[in-house]
Amino acid sequence: MGDNRRMPPSSDALRVGVVGCGAFGRNHARVYHDLEADPSQNVQFAGVADLDFDRAQAVAKEFGAQAFRSLDEFVAAGINVASVAVPTVSHLAVARQLIESGVDVLIEKPLATTVAEADELIELAQRHGRIAQAGHLERFNPAVRATVPLLTQPMFFEVHRLSVFTPRSLDVDVILDLMIHDLDVVLSFVKSPVKEIRAVGLPILSQKIDIANVRMEFESGCVANFTASRVSTERIRKLRFFQPHQYVSLDYSRQDVLVLSVEEPDPDAAALDPFNPASVAASAFPGITPFKPKVEQQEPLRAELSSFLRAVRERSAPEVTLEDGRRALEAVMQVVDAIAEHSRRAKLMELTRD
Repeated sequence: MGDNRRMPPSSDALRVGVVGCGAFGRNHARVYHDLEADPSQNVQFAGVADLDFDRAQAVAKEFGAQAFRSLDEFVAAGINVASVAVPTVSHLAVARQLIESGVDVLIEKPLATTVAEADELIELAQRHGRIAQAGHLERFNPAVRATVPLLTQPMFFEVHRLSVFTPRSLDVDVILDLMIHDLDVVLSFVKSPVKEIRAVGLPILSQKIDIANVRMEFESGCVANFTASRVSTERIRKLRFFQPHQYVSLDYSRQDVLVLSVEEPDPDAAALDPFNPASVAASAFPGITPFKPKVEQQEPLRAELSSFLRAVRERSAPEVTLEDGRRALEAVMQVVDAIAEHSRRAKLMELTRD
């Protein structure tokens, strides 16, 4: 049921909804429900749609909205902003109908099943003048946002995303399930085309790839190593990188950033007495200064949806564009191809077949 303490939305309120009432869709519904209580957002959480109408009714009842059996009913109700949280294979069809009906959309990651589908989504949004955002949640992690101002010239990344085994998302490889988050973040940090990818991946407890390691080199000379696993004994979400005179360690789960900065070498070091051990040590090991940038703690999904709604109101480019989603998807496809090539060379083809 609705919260009686809420301020009624004004006549120009955005009527928002969610298509797809699985785990991701329910979370979007929860956050839209919470944002409705914030007068500054001026949104009305109007409804959810799902082919499983019982599931749609359950989510609608939980968060005080209306349930719809079809997209036609959803659009006819006047909903003009929507999260698309259906299975990836249906992203294009659902988003196409919404966009053509004048609805602004946030499409969960991965953007589509193929790069060609991503291109069609981009063209549709441009042709119909719709705001369309790719749902790459980690971009809105407070630790990631606090790291962006620190970027100078990142040259080497070590990224680990490890999870314990669960039966969730076993219909896709771990690259699409987990690694895509880090691929997107690193691509946004490096801002350079990918030059070469080497990768290895193996199915362990499912019929899909459960653990993968990727080495990616960029045209800028930057190198990034990614490890993703859903068969680990521990849960780790860390990204670490080096840039000139600096090391940065980011923990997604703790929303924490640690920076170690190295002082510039002493320009007068050449004048130091080479026979004085103290002078030599001081010049060879410059000081290391640790610090932690301020991180504004916030639920990433709330930050993501708030950013999306702001772009809709202002008719401005979203923080994560469909082009960004396409770029991450293309990198994923390249990784999958590289793993397949390694499997052929290592004669592991029989292990990676569906």
